[in-house]
Amino acid sequence: MNLKGKVIDVLKLCFDPEIPVDLWSLGLIYSIDIEPSKNDKTDVKITMSLTTPGCGMGSYMANDIKEKVSAMDEVNDVDVTVTFDPPWKPEMMSDEARSKLGFDPTPVPKNEPKIETEWE
Repeated sequence: MNLKGKVIDVLKLCFDPEIPVDLWSLGLIYSIDIEPSKNDKTDVKITMSLTTPGCGMGSYMANDIKEKVSAMDEVNDVDVTVTFDPPWKPEMMSDEARSKLGFDPTPVPKNEPKIETEWE
């Protein structure tokens, strides 16, 4: 398994303390960048969001990610950035997370032709 896959596995162990679903499945992780570093290790940069801008647990979750990913043997340094661009939406959750939280499955967009209408 590559390092990004291992980081994702670790992110699945990080939970929003107010929601019983991991941060990866919630769709809160926007990007994982891996860059070579010293001593044959890597630096990991993670960009994440929160379910709401007013969430008071953001620093807790960012620190939890940093602590757990930093414990990986291959990792030299971890930087976690919180952003709200784009804003998180429930549609970003995995189907498993949606089911666990009582949401309907993610709808599959249909490529139906647009119906032209004229209004008098």
